[in-house]
Amino acid sequence: MTESVVMKGLGDPWGYAEPSLKRVHRRIFRLNDKIASLQEEAEQVAAELDYHRSINDDAQADAAVGNYIDREEAGLTAADVRRFEKTLADLEEKTAKLVAKRDRLLNTLPS
Repeated sequence: MTESVVMKGLGDPWGYAEPSLKRVHRRIFRLNDKIASLQEEAEQVAAELDYHRSINDDAQADAAVGNYIDREEAGLTAADVRRFEKTLADLEEKTAKLVAKRDRLLNTLPS
């Protein structure tokens, strides 16, 4: 006949069972997910921006020696570049705000 040995756990040595800490941890994990998502999106936008800058450089060169259609296309490609630059700046600003928020939450955790 074997006896079953009941092992007692450590309990909660870090205080994770406290509801407020659980909530803070969940918020930090959600923020990390949002930050990662925004960084991935920013990488994609940066790649597209490089592509549009290349097209814009060609369009500007064509407009310098071409006709009114080339100048019109150069204006459109320049607008695309500005739009992607604004989108990238907005993403970087959102990411910075979330990182600052995450850092504030990390500072509230017990050491």
